[in-house]
Amino acid sequence: MDTSLWALFFSGFSSATLLPGSSEALFVFMLKQQTWETVFLILVVGLGNSLGGMSNWLLGVLIHLGWYKNKHEQTPSSAYIKAEKWLQYYGSPILLLSFLPIIGDPLCVLAGILRFHWLSSLLFISVGKLMRYIALSYFII
Repeated sequence: MDTSLWALFFSGFSSATLLPGSSEALFVFMLKQQTWETVFLILVVGLGNSLGGMSNWLLGVLIHLGWYKNKHEQTPSSAYIKAEKWLQYYGSPILLLSFLPIIGDPLCVLAGILRFHWLSSLLFISVGKLMRYIALSYFII
């Protein structure tokens, strides 16, 4: 696979984590080059972005495991309690919004903390992330 495709994959991955990334800019640049099929570029960046979202989910699981160990020493903030109730009410489908800036990454982490099933989390995170790149390619092409 071409190194620029790997760059797109890792840009998508890092953009979905707390690391800085600009997958949209690289995606648009590669779209405009018209070297690769649009669907292929969407799948590459979408896969990287989805796996990045799942790494946030895994971080949440790890936080959950550590939090339960020391639960008697910590009390969650009111904002956390409100967010937890909100996510429990809407369930895994709320992860369709994981593509949103600012709230997308914390949604994935909270899903892990609340122990949303990994498969449903992966499904909704992936659909949300792919829809962003599909919409972006629609407006660019």
